[in-house]
Amino acid sequence: MIIRPIGERVLIKSVKKAEVTESGIYIPDSAQKEKNEGLVVAVGTFEDGKELPLKPGEHVLYSGYRSDEIDVDGELHMFIDFKDVLAVVEN
Repeated sequence: MIIRPIGERVLIKSVKKAEVTESGIYIPDSAQKEKNEGLVVAVGTFEDGKELPLKPGEHVLYSGYRSDEIDVDGELHMFIDFKDVLAVVEN
């Protein structure tokens, strides 16, 4: 399925939270801190038609409320506003 965001929106694939620490200790759901990070799947455009400065595959940090979640092939994806993208994570 190909999904193309309309306007200044970004489609993000949620990054799965770690359920086990490096030393092998399981972390219960109640103790896991929600991370606002994900992988860019698709990007929309500015109002004038110019491309947003993000590319599919980039790892990003974002803020804001996740109101538009969708399930694509059994994986959580969400639409966020471009203004809510805080940074691109580079390794």
